[in-house]
Amino acid sequence: MPVRPVVATALGAAALLCAAVGPAVADPSELITVDPVGRIASDGTVTLSGTYRCTGGTGPVLVSSSLSQADTRLKHGIGGGTARCDGAEHRWQNSGKVSGEALKAGAARVEATLTELRPSGIVLLPAFHAMTSQDITLTQE
Repeated sequence: MPVRPVVATALGAAALLCAAVGPAVADPSELITVDPVGRIASDGTVTLSGTYRCTGGTGPVLVSSSLSQADTRLKHGIGGGTARCDGAEHRWQNSGKVSGEALKAGAARVEATLTELRPSGIVLLPAFHAMTSQDITLTQE
């Protein structure tokens, strides 16, 4: 099975469970950053990047990102990937194409999250390692 559907399914399940269980408290040494400039290709593919640091992951840890323009209530998921929680700082980069709405070069708001899916009985419960929200500029490639 391709990675993107698995990541999207896992993040969707985590979001649903968050409403029921609430977020876990993150270690203050853990962080995620977003680079101030993102890229948008001529085919509409958006690439976002930054750095992260996390420790003590016992389940899979995912780096997710979303982007909004104009209407900040409308968020577009931009890719996702796995993280290594070894206490060192690592780079992340997510790419994705938004269907149904054209994004354009200019101001945007990015939210990035490090979410661990911890086993709890027969379900995986989300535990947040780090979250951030930042204004960026999308530049045309």
